[in-house]
Amino acid sequence: MYTTVRDMLGSEFPIFAFSHCRDVVAAVSKAGGVGVLGVVGYSPEQLQVELDWIEQEIGDRPYGVDILIPAKFVGKDKGGLDDGKLNELIPDEHRRFLEGLLAEHGISAAAEEVKSRGSMGFEQEKQRELIEVAFQHRIKLVANALGPPPDWMIERGHEEGVLVAALAGKAEHARNHAEAGVDIVVAQGYEAGGHTGEIATMVLIPEVVDAVHPVPVLAAGGIGNGRQIAAALSLGAQGVWTGSVWLTTEEAETHPVVKEKFLTATSSDTIRSRSRTGKPARQLRSAWTDAWEDPENPSPLPMPLQTQLVQKYWRRIENSAHKSIGAEQLINYFVGQVVGSMNDVRSVRSVVETMVQEYIDTMERLDRWASG
Repeated sequence: MYTTVRDMLGSEFPIFAFSHCRDVVAAVSKAGGVGVLGVVGYSPEQLQVELDWIEQEIGDRPYGVDILIPAKFVGKDKGGLDDGKLNELIPDEHRRFLEGLLAEHGISAAAEEVKSRGSMGFEQEKQRELIEVAFQHRIKLVANALGPPPDWMIERGHEEGVLVAALAGKAEHARNHAEAGVDIVVAQGYEAGGHTGEIATMVLIPEVVDAVHPVPVLAAGGIGNGRQIAAALSLGAQGVWTGSVWLTTEEAETHPVVKEKFLTATSSDTIRSRSRTGKPARQLRSAWTDAWEDPENPSPLPMPLQTQLVQKYWRRIENSAHKSIGAEQLINYFVGQVVGSMNDVRSVRSVVETMVQEYIDTMERLDRWASG
């Protein structure tokens, strides 16, 4: 599985694993891939703790971080908004709707709440602080998940010898990233979990590869096994960016009720919905997404107002899901269409080894076919 990207990162395999769980990140890097920690919502202090732990676990193996700095969001013209200002912009109608939705599903307002990890207002100085903490560590990669990385992020990455990546759902966006100076473009297809565009992976990858050559491209969206890795590389990608497949691993922190839902879901059980973040993000369909799709109910607010609105209600759902049928009906999480193949719980190492072996088997089979 030799590619330019593998050489750039110094990993055994060009398999990148995005996860909010530090255990998954460390386990993937230890298994020969590149774990990438999603750090949206972290405080600098929390990130310091997480990255210190990862580095203690993986030694000199490569890993990275993924931050979310959108190209467009409410408050961008003011350098981002703090929680207080965000709360002032949230209509009472939306709060009443969510209070009613949770009451309808038997979730008490007295349910225990957990404090959020950090602000979601994308305040510029806080984002800089977060990136600076990352650059104080041995990261090999920093990626921006939604839009082109800010100029200062690219400049700091190159100063520190850290590769800078950006996700793209269109060839036009990928071209903008390359012109801005990123080192790697992640072409993410419609099938992916989380924020996605509307172009399928099979179509998107060769378009992006042609648009940004010679900048290397990682394929993302619907990739969870070795056959799909072989397909991605045959389309011109230099590696794969995976996420959903790690959500049912032994190491994952996925909510137990959600994990069980994933294990029984089909590829038709996901939906692109603005109900969690304010931007279209693929997630498991549930009573939550159904309620927000109902035209009689309020429409989701733009990012980051929707995230600010829903976070405390979401924690009530999570804290009740193990004991409440209503909360179980509502709870979900971001996941791609590959969820239909996520049918068992395995270790991260087992998933990586199976991917690699299936890739080898696939390439050997294609070689036999090609040679007649």
